[in-house]
Amino acid sequence: MAETRPELVLHLAAQPLVRRSYAEPAATWATNVMGTIHLLEALRRLDEPCTAVLITTDKVYRNNEWLYGYRENDPLGGHDPYSSSKAAAELTIASWRTSFCGSQPHQSPHLRIASARAGNVIGGGDWAADRIVPDAIRALAKGEPIGVRNPAATRPWQHVLEPLGGYLLLAERLSADPSLAEAFNLGPQLEANRSVRELVAEALRHWPGSWADQSDPQAPHEASLLNLVIDKAHHQLGWSPRWDFATTVECTVGWYQQVQEAQASALACCLNDLAAQLGLASLAAGLAM
Repeated sequence: MAETRPELVLHLAAQPLVRRSYAEPAATWATNVMGTIHLLEALRRLDEPCTAVLITTDKVYRNNEWLYGYRENDPLGGHDPYSSSKAAAELTIASWRTSFCGSQPHQSPHLRIASARAGNVIGGGDWAADRIVPDAIRALAKGEPIGVRNPAATRPWQHVLEPLGGYLLLAERLSADPSLAEAFNLGPQLEANRSVRELVAEALRHWPGSWADQSDPQAPHEASLLNLVIDKAHHQLGWSPRWDFATTVECTVGWYQQVQEAQASALACCLNDLAAQLGLASLAAGLAM
């Protein structure tokens, strides 16, 4: 930090897998909480203006398994080690912001810190284990049924480009307006809160195959109902999702199909998705403008 003297920091690093957090709880907390603390500690020592946007997750809320979406001022919590570590990271971020951002002798007037809580992000390029879309793609590529652990569980599905645009917009607005140094939900529209069963069915419309219910009552706990209220980001940042559920799934599956069948490179697919998000014929044409 001292060497690079950043004007902007985006913190996306994490141990992001719920099931892995059951196997490695200490490592999950070390990465998600202490990793955040080490970054914040470096940030507070800067003596020049810096805007920081730290990314957590929709799972930071105390999940009551209700149908209502969670707002930024709802209580934090977390049943599993991953969720609880991210909730702890949010508490850490809030503590550093109130303790060390300001005009008092022990504070920095140059530092602005916000956090962003995205929904369940999908999109091309994710190959992590124990995530429904990468697991589905691996099964489809092998001609095997997709194993689904929690078909009835609902999630706020969104394409990865949606929150990424939100992070950049939040950083831009925060650099000009310190009152935005708060937490923001960056989830999809309400219609994209769908079950895992619906997600798999939509994916199979674009890559034919089958799926098998692999529900295990003895498996570690995972939330069944989860969605976000995004009114704050809409009103204070002017941010809203661009793609609906069907488009999100279509573009995600299309990315993997094209890469799997060597129709296009991963980079080309990413640029095509970005151009589509921006409403451009191609990214090259947009950049030329």
